[in-house]
Amino acid sequence: MNILAIGAHPDDLEILCGGTLARYANKGHKVFMAHLCNGNMGGKNITPEELAAIRDKEAKASAAIIGAEALGPIAGDLDLYPTKEMRIALVDIIRYAKPDIIITHSPNDYMPDHTITGELVFDAAFTATLPLYKTKEPAWEKITPIYYMDTMAGFGFEPTHYVDITDFFEVKKKMLLAHESQYKWLSGHHQSDPVKMIE
Repeated sequence: MNILAIGAHPDDLEILCGGTLARYANKGHKVFMAHLCNGNMGGKNITPEELAAIRDKEAKASAAIIGAEALGPIAGDLDLYPTKEMRIALVDIIRYAKPDIIITHSPNDYMPDHTITGELVFDAAFTATLPLYKTKEPAWEKITPIYYMDTMAGFGFEPTHYVDITDFFEVKKKMLLAHESQYKWLSGHHQSDPVKMIE
C-alpha cells in the first residue's frame, strides 16, 4: 500500500502518528510524509528563511529513518489558506503519492494551520480523483479513505481506530528528535518537552 500522511508542519506527523508510519514502513509499505507549511515561524533569533531551510533538512532526515519520502511544503507557517492555489498544490501531492490511505489533522485541531490542513485534505482528496481537473499530475481515480490523527490536546476527538506502536516507539522518538530545532524551541518557548508529550 501507499500511505500518505499530511501534516501542517515538519514534526507534526512524528508527534501524532510517527509510530504508525514506522509500523507501516516496517511492513514494506511505501510511506510519504508531507508537511504543508515550511515551519518558518517555529523559532526565534533566526530568520524565517534560515529556519525554513533547517526544518526542511530535519523533515527529510526524520522521514529517512523509516525510508519514507518527504513532500512539501506549499506555504509558510500561518500562510496556509483554503484557496484554489493551495488545493491545486495539495491535489498534486496526492496524485503523486497515489495513496491507498491518507492520515491527516482533524479539522477540529487547536491551531489554524492544523485545521486548514484537515479541511484542505478533505477537499483535495476528492478533487484529485477527477480526470478533468487538470494539474501537473494525472488524476488518481481512487476515492481514498482519510483517517484523522488525535488533536494535540486530545479534545473533541473520538478515535475509531487504535494502532499498537509498542514495538516502534523508540523509532518514533528517534524521528521526533531529528527535529532538533523544534525540540529546543518547544522546550524553551512552550516549556514542554516533545518527547515527554508522546510518552
